[in-house]
Amino acid sequence: MKDVGGKVAFVTGGGSGIGLGMAKAFTNAGMKVVIADIREDHLDQAMNELREAGQAVHSIRLDVSDRKAMKQAVDETIRVFGKIHLLCNNAGVNILGPIDEASYEDWDWIISVNLGGVINGLHGFIPLIKAHGEGGHIVNTSSIAGIVAGPGTGIYSATKFAIRGLSESLRYDLAPHKIGVSVLCPGTVATNLHESEQIRPDKFTGAIDDAIQAKRAVSGSLFARVLPTGMDPVEVGEKVLRGVQRNDFYILPHPEFKEEFQEEFDEIIAALPIEETPPEREELEELRRQRRRESKKLAVTI
Repeated sequence: MKDVGGKVAFVTGGGSGIGLGMAKAFTNAGMKVVIADIREDHLDQAMNELREAGQAVHSIRLDVSDRKAMKQAVDETIRVFGKIHLLCNNAGVNILGPIDEASYEDWDWIISVNLGGVINGLHGFIPLIKAHGEGGHIVNTSSIAGIVAGPGTGIYSATKFAIRGLSESLRYDLAPHKIGVSVLCPGTVATNLHESEQIRPDKFTGAIDDAIQAKRAVSGSLFARVLPTGMDPVEVGEKVLRGVQRNDFYILPHPEFKEEFQEEFDEIIAALPIEETPPEREELEELRRQRRRESKKLAVTI
């Protein structure tokens, strides 16, 4: 999607952080943008910051985990701008703490937003992008934590690994429709992710042991101090725009993770058994590889 001028983007989590950074980059490039966010205060502030874009920006209050609300957001986007070309499934939440101390409510909440929100966005908007026949693009926000996991982020990483795998398969499925797919994997960015608990619905609170709650408070305090030192969200947004225009699959804003990526994939290769593959298995896998090669060739040329 090299020519983005006049095209329409829908960005979840668009009221602040990376989502707002994307919206600023897109409007600066001449796009029309819908920013969707669960927090009304963030939407109001974002619309004030984007006021120079005038009628090219529209805001919608949205809980991405709510399928009915997502359908209403889809309909409103079409009423306002007529079409949708670029979908950015960006909204996300997080908690910090060992995965063995997580409750069912922790799992349900993070999965419903981080993964369920992506699924709901895809289900709502893909048919519309396919229908107008002009092609388009989808950006799903994963994370560095969707490539390299670490302690204390187990549920978050589970959703972000899922988004990464989902996105790669989706890239092949949508290529025949001239729809590109990117997966955004940012590192530390100056966002409001540390405020996730402020928007946690009551149905996902549950009973938390006092000792665990105290540990989470300490981790959250550290998180709140670290995040503001991260990359400017507008810089991330500009890198996303370039990635969309180049039809990149991976959008990796942070070069400082190269060594960790290398270690991760070296460990995978080193774990493979040193033995010959039986011819019948090799033949079977070659058929799979060939199908993937053909799909990838199409995906990179749209």
